[in-house]
Order: sequence, then structure tokens, then C-alpha cells
Amino acid sequence: MSRRTAFAAIVLAASAALTLSACSSGSGPESSAPADEFGLVNAGTLTVATEGTYRPFSFHDASGDLVGFDVEIAEAVAEKLGLEISFQETQWDAIFAGLEAGRFDVIGNQVSINPEREEKYLFSEPYSVSPGVIVVPEDDNSISSFADLAGKTTAQSLTSNWYELAQESGATVEAVEGWAQAVALLKQGRVDATINDKLTYLDYETTDGPTGLKIAAETDDPASSAFAFTKDKQALVDAIDKALDELREEGVLAEISEKYFGADVTS
Repeated sequence: MSRRTAFAAIVLAASAALTLSACSSGSGPESSAPADEFGLVNAGTLTVATEGTYRPFSFHDASGDLVGFDVEIAEAVAEKLGLEISFQETQWDAIFAGLEAGRFDVIGNQVSINPEREEKYLFSEPYSVSPGVIVVPEDDNSISSFADLAGKTTAQSLTSNWYELAQESGATVEAVEGWAQAVALLKQGRVDATINDKLTYLDYETTDGPTGLKIAAETDDPASSAFAFTKDKQALVDAIDKALDELREEGVLAEISEKYFGADVTS
């Protein structure tokens, strides 16, 4: 072999090695880097726990597809991150245990932020904010504050926070199983009011309206709901926060909110 031929062979071998190295390193969404950085359960896929039975946040439509406010927010976030998305439907009672066991990366199911949960978990920026509200018939002007509930009758689930708030406000509480029964009693004139989450009322008004009901007053301390993570997922939290900021600036969060609630509840 001549010196020129030998040199050409060396150049070709080096070029092939560089090409192979570039191919193996990967880039963009196909790269394994995000999976390593975020510690995802499945590389390239954001695995989200949700109930699938919690309308309008996470439920199945008439065709059987998983839809809802939280579902669409999670899908938009995953797209921003360049990740596929997989939903794991899980009962609420088992959802945090599943997160701790590493079955999924994040919970997307209207998880409200409170001090007890913040001790155990990380949270993203809130993607919904909702106060408690007093709901009354639209022609009733006798209630305009929580103080006005004194001597009135409200319909509440005995296991809810709203039951305690109604009692603290001086109302007599009629026990019900949930929102649907409370609204029925209110429309029948058997109770004066009911207290619940504003999102519940907005969904009801959007889905079944006009309902003949209105909001008479709101609490001063709205609840904030966010994605929940285990304490070792700070990198994923930071990335999702950035995605939420971009989606908020682009109007995507407001658009999804208007679809389900007829109002922007994302800030």
C-alpha cells in the first residue's frame, strides 16, 4: 500500500468514527438526555396520574376518550417539553401512594396546594385558582357575604370543607351527598344557599346553563391546584414551570379554561 493510499484509509476511518459518534449522541426529542435529566419512568414519555372520573377535570367523553381540563393542560405541557404523554388512571385514594412508588412522574388531577402536602411533595406553579363561593337563586339578594348566612339553611356534604365553613358562618346545614343534590334542593327552594368550589359552579353553568343560579360571595383565600411530584423531581418541576409560563403567555391556558369553564381560572 502506498503512503497516499494509507493516508486516505486513515481519513475514511476517522470520518466514519465521527459519523457514528454523532449518530449515537442524539439530539432533540429523540435524545435520551431529557429522560436522564428528569428521571422519567419511561424515557421520552411524561407519565401522568389522573382519576378519569372527575368531570370536568379528567373524564371520558361519549366516545370513550380521556378528556378534561387537567388532561388538556398536561398534554400541552408534554408537547412543550417535546415528550410523549401517557395517562395512568388511578383512584384518588391510591394516587399519592402510586406517585411515591414510582408508577408515574406526576399527578395531574386538581391537586390543591396546602402546607401538609408541601412537606411531602413538590408542586409546579398553579394552573387553576378557585375560591369557595356561595351559590343562591339569581333572584335572591338577601345574601351577599358569608356573614349573611347566619340563620339561613345551606346544603352541604358533611365530609367537605364547605360544611365547616357553613357552620362557622352560622348557617343550619342540610346534609347532602354532593353538588347535584345540593343544587336540586336549592332550586326547589328547600335551602337558601350552598357553598362549593367556584370551578364546580362554573362547570355546571357552562354545561347546563342557564341554571337560574348565581354567585353571591367568594372566599378571600382561593385554592390553587398544580401538578404534584416527589421531592427528587426538581428538574422536572422547573421544566414544567417554564412550559406553563410559555403556555400562559401564548394564551393556551386561558383558551383551555374558557372551553371548560367559560372563564379564565388559570391565574
